[in-house]
Amino acid sequence: MVRIRTEREIQLISESCQIVADTLEILSSKMIAGTSILELDRIAEEYILSQNARPAFKGYRGFPSTLCVSVEDEVVHGIPNERILQEGQIVGVDCGAEKMGYYGDHARTFAIGEVSEEKKKLMEVTHESLMRGIKSAQVGNYVSDIGHTIQSYVESFGYSVVRELVGHGIGTQLHEDPQIPNYGVPKQGYKLQEGMCIAIEPMINLGVKEIITDKDGWTIRTADGKSSAHFEHTIAITSGKAVILSEKSEKDELTFVK
Repeated sequence: MVRIRTEREIQLISESCQIVADTLEILSSKMIAGTSILELDRIAEEYILSQNARPAFKGYRGFPSTLCVSVEDEVVHGIPNERILQEGQIVGVDCGAEKMGYYGDHARTFAIGEVSEEKKKLMEVTHESLMRGIKSAQVGNYVSDIGHTIQSYVESFGYSVVRELVGHGIGTQLHEDPQIPNYGVPKQGYKLQEGMCIAIEPMINLGVKEIITDKDGWTIRTADGKSSAHFEHTIAITSGKAVILSEKSEKDELTFVK
């Protein structure tokens, strides 16, 4: 069932999204060579709890951590562990929070120090594909218009779109209808309506689109071992252009780092 949210519900989703946006902004200063991935997870969890919210991923279907941290060829769902970030890596960080029964979801890919031009371009194109997908999320358009926009853009650079993993509706559940693929032909699927809240999250590979799952049952990586990038925003569809709920607000200073 696709849910249409009231203004109050969108505000509550936005509050959870701001917590997640703030969390990733705090972590951005820690995305340097020598940082432990477990340390990132600890900082994120402490901050989310300090905001009277809870980590949305921890315990979700048995996932053990607050963050999904995916390094290099890991597409998504990497489990935080004792690995240390290394110069030249790209690292996807996905974070969710729930407050007062409503969810927020947001992901960014970070460069650790100086990265290759190849990886830098992959990150830039993936982020731009997200922003173009958001622009196409307008009342009267269809779910597939978002995916078509993303796919057309990234494939023009020779990159590939992961098929098995998609964006989603969001609200009182972390994952709701409709699914939001990052590929497709125009004018297919659910017609977008004012009040819908969705998470758009292109997962774009430098090489082939095929993926494999590690023995841990969570970590998804590229089949050819080449790098992958992932960006995500939660948005609300309005009568005008979509509103990005997980964009960092400039209204406050962030000082929480322990």
